[in-house]
Amino acid sequence: MRISVLGTGMVGRAVAARLAEVGHDVAVGTRGVDATMARREPDAMGNPPFATWLAGHPHLLLETFANAARYGELVVNATEGTATPAALRAAGADNLAGKVLVDVSNALDFSRGFPPSLLVNDEDSLAEQVQREFPQARVVKTLNTMNAHVMVHPESLGGGDHTVFVAGNDAAAKATVVSLLQQFGWHDVIDLGDLSAARGTEMILPLWLRLMGALGGPAFNFKVVRATG
Repeated sequence: MRISVLGTGMVGRAVAARLAEVGHDVAVGTRGVDATMARREPDAMGNPPFATWLAGHPHLLLETFANAARYGELVVNATEGTATPAALRAAGADNLAGKVLVDVSNALDFSRGFPPSLLVNDEDSLAEQVQREFPQARVVKTLNTMNAHVMVHPESLGGGDHTVFVAGNDAAAKATVVSLLQQFGWHDVIDLGDLSAARGTEMILPLWLRLMGALGGPAFNFKVVRATG
């Protein structure tokens, strides 16, 4: 499948590389190709410049948001929550129409420092806002409740015995996303129902961030344990 991944940060890189590893043709989308390739300093997280990373992944394409979205049969939004609306507008409604749009973003606002607040909560979610603005896209929320490495390598924790959630209004779109998650190695996929369930998965992030501090790092995930008998 041709897949576009919007975002060149840690999440975008992890998802793009893994998708290519499991056999997909992948284009990474950015606001400006020349500007992205010209950066020579590590990012805020200490990751190498994108050009350095891309040199190690020559099978990936780098395109503008619009060209990447046009290329992909399925689109992954891996941009920061504050940047998501602008990135998807740059991608273009026509280029997203009819396509599965996998939303991995989180509605975190760091403008007042740490811990961040939520841009939207309770009666709405970032995913639902995306769906309303791009009604012809088939939005599925997933993978936003863990760090980038765990997203694409669930086996790195406890042999993969932990949980990933999906939510969306389109059953066929969710089935497509579940298939991709299984290609990544996920076994415990819980369908939470329609896209309003994204309110819950987005609001779990303040807890996730506190857990990261308490545990001394991001190498953990949630596991839903069912009753037996």
